[in-house]
Amino acid sequence: MSFTLQVHDGIADIGRDAWDACAAPTGDPFVCYDFLHACEASGSAVPSQGWAARHLSLHDEDGAVIGAMPLYLKGHSQGEYVFDHSWADAYQRAGGRYYPKLLGAVPFTPATGPRFLSAPGTDEATVREALLQGALTLVERLGVSSLHVNFPTEPEWRAMTEAGLLPRRDIQFIWRNDGYQTFDDFLSVLSSNRRKTIRRERREAQAGLDIRVLTGADLTEARWDAFFDFYLDTGDRKWGRPYLTRDFFARVGATMADRIALVMAFRDETPIAGALNFIGRDALYGRQWGALEEVPFLHFELCYYQAIDFAIAHGLSRVEAGAQGEHKIARGYLPSPVYSAHWIADPALRDPVARYLDNERPAVEAEMAAMTLDLSPYRVPE
Repeated sequence: MSFTLQVHDGIADIGRDAWDACAAPTGDPFVCYDFLHACEASGSAVPSQGWAARHLSLHDEDGAVIGAMPLYLKGHSQGEYVFDHSWADAYQRAGGRYYPKLLGAVPFTPATGPRFLSAPGTDEATVREALLQGALTLVERLGVSSLHVNFPTEPEWRAMTEAGLLPRRDIQFIWRNDGYQTFDDFLSVLSSNRRKTIRRERREAQAGLDIRVLTGADLTEARWDAFFDFYLDTGDRKWGRPYLTRDFFARVGATMADRIALVMAFRDETPIAGALNFIGRDALYGRQWGALEEVPFLHFELCYYQAIDFAIAHGLSRVEAGAQGEHKIARGYLPSPVYSAHWIADPALRDPVARYLDNERPAVEAEMAAMTLDLSPYRVPE
């Protein structure tokens, strides 16, 4: 079978039907057309912000789209959560030009998911290979420094490693549902001290507040206005400049309301804090959070414990609560590997990066092993 690859400077050029024919079967909320289109149409992931879409579509002999890859020409490394700033600095000090680079990822979203999308009835490996080769060819044609594919699935990561990309591994913390029927079922696997601590944290966080999980028609513009205020406050303090515009939240609220769980805390009917989650086929994905009032343990309650409650109630297998945060272990979120793969065109940079990753890999593996062995919140089986 012969294929044709096309490069698009916006997901709208491909269209919802063609894109989602490849993305929807994955059940991943972040690679669906509506999420990526919201990133672009809202002005959040656009060239002026360092995100220039270069999405790939793969067509069969009849012109039908049988594969797609979210791809961006990046003018910086912000909003990626896989850190290569030191590579860029070293290359630029040596006279090289690291930016722009190509990035296969979902903007501002450190969640593992498919990066090579294939239509039902096609051979996934063949589609993946064609899309990867298309991305590597684009690196050469554009004359950019590199291709980076962040947070792919493990099979995709292994296939890219076999294709010659440099593999990288990191750690996130994920709560897994072991068939629990209630939150107390989950607490029963913890040590006595940890159970008491979590119950105390929940009591203190909930005192005097009304906590609601909003989805579907409950996601009104007034709720989004409140949440955006929370998001801006947290973003200003943590990053200096929040990535997402108010219009982004309006767009996902309009097109993805049934795939969103917005946890909000109210005091006397006034919202004071919120945590935004997206609902996948078998997972809840925690994203942004913010608060206008300091309440002890409210972050843990809205972001971690309410997410566990929701996952149990809806039969979801896991909660992915985002990047970093070793403190999540004490709340039942266990260390899990996440992946990225990197193709660097210039051997003068590729070779030292390869050595860097060779040295980094055993350190990450040792950290993972140490955390796995020392799961102190969990009761040691008798």
